[in-house]
Amino acid sequence: QVQLVESGGGLVQAGGSLRLSCAASGRTFSNYAMGWFRQAPGKEREFVAAISWSGLNTRYADSVKGRFTISRDNARNTVYLQMNTLKPEDTAVFYCAADSQRYRSSGNPRDYDFWGQGTQVTVAS
Repeated sequence: QVQLVESGGGLVQAGGSLRLSCAASGRTFSNYAMGWFRQAPGKEREFVAAISWSGLNTRYADSVKGRFTISRDNARNTVYLQMNTLKPEDTAVFYCAADSQRYRSSGNPRDYDFWGQGTQVTVAS
């Protein structure tokens, strides 16, 4: 089992920034690719960003390209999501997830084995 705990969410004005963190425990963090997903009220969970175990491969949803950056620190067992130029439509619960196929950076939620509980991000207009 991998336990994932997200933090860093909150309320921010449009145009502002937040950095989300996801701390992993339970198994070797570098054995997993990691992803961020989000779910807004009344909508399905959607892909945001993903990163392979080494950090060399990343993938982003078109809606966040150029604004969000995913990174990881394997020594700290943590994956980050730096979010800049936030928009009201970014409001959602953000989840991190771990994929045991560590070489990929998948945008498919079904590829992920473990999920965190989520952190709320609210962007005020």
